[in-house]
Amino acid sequence: MNFIERLQGGIFGVATGDALGVPYEFSSKERMKKFPATDMIGHGTHNQPLGTWSDDSSLTFCLMEGLLSGYNAKVIAQKFIAWYDRAYWTSHGSVFDIGITTRQAIDRLEQGHVPEICGGMGEYDNGNGSLMRILPLVYFLRNEEDIEERYQITKDVSSMTHAHFRSVFACFIYVEFGLLLLKGTEKFNAYSQVKKIVNDFAKAHDFNEKEVGLYHKILHQNISQQNPEHISGGGYVLHSLEATLWCFLTTDTYEECVLKAVNLGEDTDTTAAIAGGLAGLYYGFNAIPETWKFQLARYDDIYNLINRFHESL
Repeated sequence: MNFIERLQGGIFGVATGDALGVPYEFSSKERMKKFPATDMIGHGTHNQPLGTWSDDSSLTFCLMEGLLSGYNAKVIAQKFIAWYDRAYWTSHGSVFDIGITTRQAIDRLEQGHVPEICGGMGEYDNGNGSLMRILPLVYFLRNEEDIEERYQITKDVSSMTHAHFRSVFACFIYVEFGLLLLKGTEKFNAYSQVKKIVNDFAKAHDFNEKEVGLYHKILHQNISQQNPEHISGGGYVLHSLEATLWCFLTTDTYEECVLKAVNLGEDTDTTAAIAGGLAGLYYGFNAIPETWKFQLARYDDIYNLINRFHESL
């Protein structure tokens, strides 16, 4: 599979998973078990039309556009502000979903603070709001051989909205895993490799053992073998990453992966967006059901942005 198919697959994978989950957001796991999602629908929780994606995709697109001329945190910050203030890169001209930590961070960005330290730094600032938009870095960093540099850029981009180590570390694991998948590594092989890469890096940098220890299920166990009852679709970044890897590793197609993510309930759009990014990158653009991706709001705009991003790389 060539690079452009993996690029289109990953970015459309985020938006499609997001749109699939939007109508079900805040539904409990129990409700999703009784009435599972099987297809893309409209309305539901936010009463949005079919194919509507949320802040997950909006901020992913803003990050992509902010990287078109290289890495510059101030340029990315301006895109985030434009989304928040002027509904830039929204599905239908309005922001209908935003996390508290992200909103507070963008307020600080608007006040002109250094972008890389605008994110929430407290333990309760560990929602999935930076993980949900981080995928473009996989493509941007694909030729960066220095893991120190990859970590630093990932840390800076996460920290614009989520600066606590826990959020940064989740983004780092996700990006490193994505980089292995982008090279065409088989997914379980990539999972084994990323565990070693991340554990070695954490040890070499003497990261807080308690914080790293929170990722034990991912980094020392086999997340794919976890009991489904122990997988949560909530908005906490640790649970989002666990759910993402579990959905991706326990399914064999894009479609299965994102439906499994939505059917965990709670933060359905974001779990499916994060998982959908990996699944789309891995299985490719053509693996995303046509009846889903072609119904996405602003399909042509997304396609054109991906082409511009590809040319910039």
